[in-house]
Amino acid sequence: MAAPSKGTSGSEASIPFNEHMLPKNLNEQHVANFNIIIDHVIGNKKSPRNDPLVIGGIPQMPLSREEIFIKGVFDSCAFKSSASCVVGFALGGAFGLFTAGVDPMSTMSTETPTTRMVLREMKNRSLSYGKNFALVGAMFAGTECLVESYRGKTELINGTMSGAIVGGVLGVRAGLKAGALGAVGFAVFSTAIDYYMRH
Repeated sequence: MAAPSKGTSGSEASIPFNEHMLPKNLNEQHVANFNIIIDHVIGNKKSPRNDPLVIGGIPQMPLSREEIFIKGVFDSCAFKSSASCVVGFALGGAFGLFTAGVDPMSTMSTETPTTRMVLREMKNRSLSYGKNFALVGAMFAGTECLVESYRGKTELINGTMSGAIVGGVLGVRAGLKAGALGAVGFAVFSTAIDYYMRH
């Protein structure tokens, strides 16, 4: 060890470092500990970890096999079409009840309506609207799912293309011109709704 220079205190003096000053067994111990750490981190002794996945800033544990299966069922085109069909039928039935309550005489005869006739009219109109809404909902959801699966992207244009296809198919029964108008109208409507939901 070098002696402190004159004019400086012992605590302020510079002491040259020499690696031979450390005990030899200390270096070997450090190397052994380092090797143990490496074996447990990236070596053969590394244990599998189930660290939570951070999605949207919220940590979540990895999904199990059953959860992956259920997620796949929910994301399938068949489930989306079926769910849209059920929801469309419910909304159509509610809309039919509303229209029947507002104008119950639209499809009745000129005779004085009875309670039984009004109830029958509400039932028929609810079923009619429910079937139409269910058909449109199932067709649109299934078509959009197929388009999204084919393109591999979730974009606004998927709804536009699906609306054009569904509107064209529904309108072509009344003629080519009606099919073209239906495709354009349904595509514009689908784009506007999808844009509003995204923003």
